[in-house]
Amino acid sequence: MRNDFNFEMQDRMDRAKAEVKKIKGFYSHVLVYVVINLMIVVINIQDLEPGESYFQFQNFFTLTFWGLGLLVHGLSVFLPNWVLGKNWEERKIKKFMEQDKYRSK
Repeated sequence: MRNDFNFEMQDRMDRAKAEVKKIKGFYSHVLVYVVINLMIVVINIQDLEPGESYFQFQNFFTLTFWGLGLLVHGLSVFLPNWVLGKNWEERKIKKFMEQDKYRSK
């Protein structure tokens, strides 16, 4: 009985660590996105001809498409719990373990 409790606690800890790692990865991605895109803005502003507008498609290409990738990354980190519910993964694991238990008999 005590071993089951320790296993369950370790399993919860492992899942929590994995979740924190995913969130941390997303925030790192956001930080790199902001820093790199700020650098690109500064470089693009320095390369403008006198009287030339900054608002040109090529100045927003990286910002836009990388931003879409960042959005997808954020959705993959935060949205599954909203769509599938908090305990969906745990319920599925238990279901598959039960199915496997009956198959192995």
